[in-house]
Amino acid sequence: MEKTIKFNEVTKKLPKHLHQFIVKQSYENYTAQNQAVWRYVMHMNIDFLSKVAHESYLEGLKKTGISIDMIPKMEGMNRILKDIGWAAVSVDGFIPPSAFMEFQAYNVLVIASDIRTIEHIEYTPAPDIIHEAAGHAPIISNPEYAEYLRRFGKIGSKAISSPKDFEMYEAIRLLSILKEDPNANEIIINKALEKVEALQNNMGELSEMAQIRNLHWWTVEYGLIGTLENPKIYGAGLLSSIQESKWCLTNEVKKVLYTIEAASQNFDITKPQPQLFVTPNFAHLSLVLEEFANKMALRKGGLKGVQKLINSQNLGTIELSTGIQISGVFTNVIADENNKPIYIQTIGPTALASRDKELIGHGVENHSEGFGSPIGKLKGINLAIEDMSPKDLEVYGIYEGKRTTLLFEGNIKVEGEVITGKRDLQGKILLISFKNCTVTQNENILFKSEWGIYDMAIGKEIVSAYAGPASFKSFKNIGKVSEEKTPKIKYDKQELRLHKLYKKVAKIRINKNLDIEKLTEIFINLKDNYPADWLLPLEIFELVYNSNSKLESDVKAYLFEIKKISKYEQLINNGKNLITKNN
Repeated sequence: MEKTIKFNEVTKKLPKHLHQFIVKQSYENYTAQNQAVWRYVMHMNIDFLSKVAHESYLEGLKKTGISIDMIPKMEGMNRILKDIGWAAVSVDGFIPPSAFMEFQAYNVLVIASDIRTIEHIEYTPAPDIIHEAAGHAPIISNPEYAEYLRRFGKIGSKAISSPKDFEMYEAIRLLSILKEDPNANEIIINKALEKVEALQNNMGELSEMAQIRNLHWWTVEYGLIGTLENPKIYGAGLLSSIQESKWCLTNEVKKVLYTIEAASQNFDITKPQPQLFVTPNFAHLSLVLEEFANKMALRKGGLKGVQKLINSQNLGTIELSTGIQISGVFTNVIADENNKPIYIQTIGPTALASRDKELIGHGVENHSEGFGSPIGKLKGINLAIEDMSPKDLEVYGIYEGKRTTLLFEGNIKVEGEVITGKRDLQGKILLISFKNCTVTQNENILFKSEWGIYDMAIGKEIVSAYAGPASFKSFKNIGKVSEEKTPKIKYDKQELRLHKLYKKVAKIRINKNLDIEKLTEIFINLKDNYPADWLLPLEIFELVYNSNSKLESDVKAYLFEIKKISKYEQLINNGKNLITKNN
């Protein structure tokens, strides 16, 4: 990875498991037509958005080094982004929401390196470099919004998913890839669409990840800011779509005040949004985020928190009141009659940590087959083990070499010989290890002495439960890169010849050397061989406008003819109007 991807001061802080999602931006693969698509969208957007976008947008374009005329290079963006404490990396299309948010938590913007095809110039169902670089990047130049993004990433990456969430992610990723691929089969696209719709209608109770993904969609992607009567645009999905940025401000789209209720409002990625949320200011976004975070297992812990982790069937972490963290795949929790968890169990590789650092001797190699521990107080004793002084521990028979029996509330009984304990820097006891130990609840055997050393986590309650490990160094295989890759578009010889014409026109524009003869030759070739192409005639018209040449009148007449094809009419009119306005 490091041989092909250049890391800077910001990206060097990324945990290793996120590296698997980073791809090299192959800038040479962008065709001259791709560059023309970028130019068209950016010129259209800036002309319109300068009037309707949040004030940070235009200023942010300058601050983040995004050119109107050329697709940005990641290295160039990073040189400028570092000044505001951010960075950008290139990825292949949609990545899992948890990974996306984790990048954000490290002040890293993920940018899908592909660009929309000319057929989807107004709106693309797939993330692309226009959406990411020209949509997301400019607004992060606003310090308050940038901090919201970072906090959102930090909190969102801890949200607990359901098994259906990953299935939905894979289904949406496949659909977006197929819809953007000009060579995709219509039958296959429809099947992928049916699968997404079926999943959307059968998600059941929304997981934390599904809810926070909704909050992300209605703010970061499709957010409006200001008043309900006169909102401005700041969401990247709107900033990068010519079509939707105009439509969203009409009365056809319902505007609702942004509140925590947005977490329950699902969205359909395949259609324009009929309703949008308006935040009065960026500070309000953080208030709603905190309100949501206070409802998460991350901050509430308890029985429900463990149950969410069990239901997720994924790697997660619980933190006890002492600060000890148990990371693994949770499979069981025993609760008492008051719904307080009294025993937890994981299966497979498990690691113990404190303050997000693995405890020495308690990595996955030491707990390869799972981990179990009682939680709570000893029966009939008000003083919890974690609050006991060394003298108290001695009184209750909890010291090295002592064979002891500990009966916890809920009738969890631990019988064995104390070997040692672990404390944190403040002296709080985190762990007690036993040999020749059995753990039972009434007749139910939870641990047998022949299984080896029993390590008992200390804590009277579960204060936090969240997705992922406490220490990333504990687990090698975190996260999963989709097996469905975005295919590189294969162009036939005719299309490649068209791209060469685009390149010739671009060269004339860049060199600022108006060659009417050469442009006329290109235009004749275009008319004879590419009657369906509308963008290159506009590029030529931009160069010859006000030249009073025959070519100018010929191109103008040609554009008038091809705009009779209804799907090109608005695109051509928009382009011509902008050219005449700016010259």
